[in-house]
Amino acid sequence: MTDVVDSSELLRRIQRGRDCAADEERVWRARAEKLSATDPEGAREASARAWAYEAVFRVLDEIAVPGRHGDGSE
Repeated sequence: MTDVVDSSELLRRIQRGRDCAADEERVWRARAEKLSATDPEGAREASARAWAYEAVFRVLDEIAVPGRHGDGSE
């Protein structure tokens, strides 16, 4: 039931998750921009989802490439 994976496979899975989060962030940011004129509430919700995916991306990216984002004071 529990698969044991090596570090290379774990890194590949983290990178796939990071890439998926980046794609979803782009989708939700585009949706927020599209809705901003016609549906402000929908635009806010889409923006919140984009921020959430951005956070997931940054965490997974820091695991995959330590130090890329500096000390976090950006």
